[in-house]
Amino acid sequence: MDAQVLAVSTDFIATLAHWAKELDAQFPLLSDHDRKVSQLYGVLLPMGLANRTTFVIDTDGKIADIQEGNAAIDPTGAETACRRTKKPS
Repeated sequence: MDAQVLAVSTDFIATLAHWAKELDAQFPLLSDHDRKVSQLYGVLLPMGLANRTTFVIDTDGKIADIQEGNAAIDPTGAETACRRTKKPS
């Protein structure tokens, strides 16, 4: 299975469409405007925004790594975690 990137944000779909175009995103940007996903993953802040967090989920569906705050902006940590979780073919 190839790695797949999904971005989830509490922003509206229209806002995400703007960002996807501006960033030329090569992956889906999904809206969690009702904040259910953010709450389930424990990243919803009291003010209703989600803390910037990157989750690396392994091929078994388990969270293998979490990058938060400034570390979540730089994809290097998540890329390293993805390489560690990749099962040999």
